[in-house]
Amino acid sequence: MKLNKLLAQKRYHSLNAFLRKHFGERVQKVTIDAGLTCPNRDGTISSGGCIYCNALGSGTGEAQKGISVKKQMLNGMERLAKRYKVKKFIAYFQAFSNTYAPVEKLKKLYDESLVDERVVGLAIGTRPDCVNKEVVELLTSYKNKGLMVWLEMGLQSAHDQTLAFINRGHTYEDFVKALELAKSKSLLVCTHVIFGLPGETPTQMLETIEKLASLPIDGLKFHELYVVSGTMMEKLYREGQYKPLAQNEYVDLVCEALAMLPWRVVIQRLTGDPRPDELVAPGWAREKTKTLRLIEETLLNRDLWQGKYLGEPDPINTSVLS
Repeated sequence: MKLNKLLAQKRYHSLNAFLRKHFGERVQKVTIDAGLTCPNRDGTISSGGCIYCNALGSGTGEAQKGISVKKQMLNGMERLAKRYKVKKFIAYFQAFSNTYAPVEKLKKLYDESLVDERVVGLAIGTRPDCVNKEVVELLTSYKNKGLMVWLEMGLQSAHDQTLAFINRGHTYEDFVKALELAKSKSLLVCTHVIFGLPGETPTQMLETIEKLASLPIDGLKFHELYVVSGTMMEKLYREGQYKPLAQNEYVDLVCEALAMLPWRVVIQRLTGDPRPDELVAPGWAREKTKTLRLIEETLLNRDLWQGKYLGEPDPINTSVLS
C-alpha cells in the first residue's frame, strides 16, 4: 500500500499535473488527422520519409476515410468525456507535419477543431524545417485569444549523423533555429526524442537530452524506436541489421534522462504507443502499462527524480517509507 501511494506521487513533471494546475481540472488531448503530408514524403526533400515512419505517419487514417477535422474532434471529445469524465480538451494535430501547408489552409483546419468552448487549446505536431515566421504568427494569434498552444517538434536526435541515416531531412541546427523563432513569441514548445535509433549508443542518446536540457524547451516526449510494418526499419530488422532496445534498457535510459532535465520541462510522454496491428518489434512496446510502472519503480528504487542531476530537490517526501 505504501509503495502504491509513493508510485502515485510522480517524480517527474507530468502533463496531467501541468494541465490540472493551469485549468484547475483534468484536460484530454483529442488526436486529429488533418490529411496533410511532409516535405520528406512529397519529394521536396525526399519521397521515402523517415525510415521508421509508415504510410499513416503516426496518424489515425481518419482523413483518408473522409472524416472531417470537426467530426474527428466531436467524436474524440464524446469518447474521452465518457471514459475520463472530462469537460475540457486540446486538439492535437498529430499525423505528419501539421504546419506544412499555406497558412490560409492551416488556419481553416485549426479553426475547424475549435468546435465549442470546451476546446481550450491546440497542440500542433510538425518538423523543425516546417516552422517559419508565418506559422509562428498564426499560432501566436490563437495564444492571444486565450488558448493554450503547444508547438510539438520532432527532433528525435541531436546528432546529425543519426538524422541523416534515418532520412530525417533536417539538422539539429534547424531545430535550434525553429525553437528560437517559436520562443520569440513565447509559444510552448514540446520536443520529441527517440531512444534506440540505429547506430546510437546510450551515451549519444543521453547527449541529446543534455543538449535539450540547456535549451528553452517547455515539454518533452520520449519514444522507444519500435519497428512497424511497411517501413525501411522493418527491412533492416528482418535482415538482422537492427536490434531494438530491451525494455529494461529503455527504462534505465528514460530514468537517467529525467534526472538530467530541469523540473520546468513538462514530460508529455514516457513511452510510445504503437498500433498493435502494425507492430513488428519489440514485443514489449505493447506493454505500455508495464513500461510506465517500471519507470516509476526504477525512479523510486534508484532514488532518482527529474532534475536531480541539476541539484533540484526531490518532489516527494520519501520519509513515508520509514
